[in-house]
Amino acid sequence: MAVYLDHAATTPMLPLAIDAYAHAMALVGNPASIHSIGQNAKRVLEEAREQVAATLGCESIEVVFTGGGTEAVNLAIKGLFWARPGTRILVAAGEHHATIDTVEWLAAREGATIQWLPLDEAGRLSLPDLEAALAEDPEDIALVSVLWANNEVGTVQPITEISALAARAGVPLHVDAIAAYGQLPIDVSAVRADSGAGAGTGLVALSVSAHKIGGPVGIGALVLSRSATIEALIHGGGQQRQVRSGTQDAAAAVSFAAAASAVHAALPAESVRLAALRDRLVAGALTAVPQAVLNGAGGDATVRLPGNAHFSFPGCEGDSLLFLLDMAGVAVSTGSACQAGIPEPSHVLIAMGRSVEEARGALRVTLGHTSTDADVDAFLAALPAAYAQAATAGHADRQTSFDLR
Repeated sequence: MAVYLDHAATTPMLPLAIDAYAHAMALVGNPASIHSIGQNAKRVLEEAREQVAATLGCESIEVVFTGGGTEAVNLAIKGLFWARPGTRILVAAGEHHATIDTVEWLAAREGATIQWLPLDEAGRLSLPDLEAALAEDPEDIALVSVLWANNEVGTVQPITEISALAARAGVPLHVDAIAAYGQLPIDVSAVRADSGAGAGTGLVALSVSAHKIGGPVGIGALVLSRSATIEALIHGGGQQRQVRSGTQDAAAAVSFAAAASAVHAALPAESVRLAALRDRLVAGALTAVPQAVLNGAGGDATVRLPGNAHFSFPGCEGDSLLFLLDMAGVAVSTGSACQAGIPEPSHVLIAMGRSVEEARGALRVTLGHTSTDADVDAFLAALPAAYAQAATAGHADRQTSFDLR
């Protein structure tokens, strides 16, 4: 059986989430129906919403279930942009493509102006640059969007400080917490209180996804403050505060809630376990391939996701290394699964100031609830030969979009 070290792309469903899903799928009833069968479905759905809210430190009414993390990001960014008079969107460089492609669509179709905010060499957002951008005509800023933790290099952003800057400028903040959820404690109410977020300002929207934490694919959530003004993407029956119409998937919500509750309860111990595995993997990889460079912030849980290890391997293509490791029975990635198969340098490393050559040799190894010492051993055993062969092949002779800029 292959060793799976790509948990940031998706993690195996938890058995209890599968059981909860199967049981809930046997229930009949539309939660919007007013008869007793429909109201029973609604009760099950709302109990699931309360459980998910408890893991995010928010009110249950603020949890808007979506068809996944990408929809939640689109709803937050497009919805906030359409609801405000400003045209500027402040976005941290190195974001997930769910954000990048959304804001670029708004720029092409809706007249938005994107202002990219720089990252430092560890992938941290520059707070002075954010503050300066917010001070420049804040009434023309529709929103700020930033990852809680980078999905490629694992760097954790100072979300409370970012929310405070946005709140002082009177601007709403959307946080993509999809990579962070289940790996770091998330308390939306605490961030809002500690940052002085007010009515419609500071942290007002936060995106998460179920399949990243052992729940099912096809459901996510947008935590949306009751003070936020937003335009809906989907219109119809007016479900979920008229923010996201459509018949709600009670079974998926129940499974999501089961996974969320289990992961939330296990988080303190699991984050310590994953960090220890990650540190051993990093030390072993840098010993096996001394030329390799660890990307991102340090290993402390406040600055890096506990399950993330991201490397640059000089003189080879990350894709080549990925395929060679896959042939050896070890599954890793070169970055976001949404960009898999597209031979481009890591845009995150480019945003961090790395060269195109360094960005082409990127490899992401991510651990999760099924990861063991044996998995780490298998990766470390396969890495030296795979790197030697990939380095012999060198870089592919091809142009990328970065070469054409």
